[in-house]
Amino acid sequence: MRRLTRLSRILAVGLRFGLHEFIPPLAQSRVLGWFCSDRAEPGAVRLRRALETLGPIFVKFGQVLSTRRDLLPSDIADELAKLQDQVPAFDPAEAVAEIERSLGRRIDEVFARFEQQPMASASIAQVHLATLSSGAEVAVKVLRPGVERAISRDVLLLETAAGLMERLWVEGRRLKPREVVAEFSRHLEEELDLLREAANASQLRRNFEHSPLLAVPQVHWDFCARRVMVMERMHGTPVSQVAELRAQGVDIPALARTGVEIFFTQVFRDGFFHADMHPGNILVEVGREAGAATRGRYVALDFGIMGTLTETDKNYLAQNFVAFFNRDYRRVAQAHLDAGWVPADTRLDQFETAIRAVCEPIFARPLKEIYFGKLLLRLFQTSRRFNVEVQPQLVMLQKTLLNIEGLGRQLDPELDLWTTAKPYLERWMDERIGWRGLVQTIRREAPTWAQTLPALPRLAHRMLAENRSGELRAILERLARENARRNNLLAALLAILLASLAVQLLTLL
Repeated sequence: MRRLTRLSRILAVGLRFGLHEFIPPLAQSRVLGWFCSDRAEPGAVRLRRALETLGPIFVKFGQVLSTRRDLLPSDIADELAKLQDQVPAFDPAEAVAEIERSLGRRIDEVFARFEQQPMASASIAQVHLATLSSGAEVAVKVLRPGVERAISRDVLLLETAAGLMERLWVEGRRLKPREVVAEFSRHLEEELDLLREAANASQLRRNFEHSPLLAVPQVHWDFCARRVMVMERMHGTPVSQVAELRAQGVDIPALARTGVEIFFTQVFRDGFFHADMHPGNILVEVGREAGAATRGRYVALDFGIMGTLTETDKNYLAQNFVAFFNRDYRRVAQAHLDAGWVPADTRLDQFETAIRAVCEPIFARPLKEIYFGKLLLRLFQTSRRFNVEVQPQLVMLQKTLLNIEGLGRQLDPELDLWTTAKPYLERWMDERIGWRGLVQTIRREAPTWAQTLPALPRLAHRMLAENRSGELRAILERLARENARRNNLLAALLAILLASLAVQLLTLL
């Protein structure tokens, strides 16, 4: 019943703001137009207000759309961009009450100064600037009142929609909508715990410590709780203000390339990446070194949604990217087959041909000439033809890649994404597969070996004692005899080699 009520609410909000105008078959309906209460407002404004009214999940959807200016008219993209940090704020008195309740201290006992007017307000929380008693400038993030209940309600609705999709749509099972919703829900749950966000920020800061590419604020752990987070205040220009950055002398094309490098560094080096990198969460810190030109360094904000990848995922993705950049479509097809993403009886040559037909037209083109709407449609058609299964654990990575590509397009439409990323990925693969990778693997596994090797005799003795049939004992004894013969042979070969070397030395003398 709750889900039906929420669905009715969504439909009512859509009618009130005239969202039927964005659906071509319904756009000219006079009957539906009667329900619109604000026809004087532009459609883009009504869309933004409707998403704000519907709550956090819909706001996040609008944030993702706002980064895709290649898919949206400019007026809609500009209006949706306001959802990144200009969502209507909640009462500052409620923020103060939450801080005092969470920290168990009065506001003036924690902060020497606290600004009542929020600096930014988004779908999950809002941020106030403050100064600690120590004099440190900080940003205080506070969750919205009742946000957990609102998100829980919409997640239930998404779960219902996903279940219906699987039952009623022939493509439903292949796309795994329930698993995708579960993955999305898990990330939202983490975003509602600011202690987890603080831990994410600390990890990302440690990964990029002393990095000239990315700055991450320091967390003040003494003033953090589940619904309150206090971190270092960061200064910079919003990355979306390209004209202002250019006026400050920032090399915009270089900044765009740096963004691509940061993304691939997080994904392939660390397997831990910022999964909500829309422009509202990114500043550019501008500084000038002695005798050097003005440069820009990215500043990351909002660490509620982070993605992680296993070593298997990282290796699979790296192989696919490198093969893709080298236009080795057969290798891309084989990687999908090896990973089990397509049925085992898939014709490799046909799959390779289909991938080539989708990917070949986009090479050697700047972002401004790539129409991602058509590309996504063709990718979907190809995946449906070959029954490619959606991988829920990679949904956040796909979302982030769309954000990064959208940001790159906004900064530098001439950016060649493929040429920029290829050298970095090839270098990373060389380090993984070459001798450096071997040394790193040995270092990583050495502690495990050190603990396991001394225990092997005891474990073997226990297995022998528990083996009633004696079959395992016989196998181990046979292996021991073969190993002894092998050792004797090696010893004989070593003796012959040493003798030969001795004869040669004597001859030389």
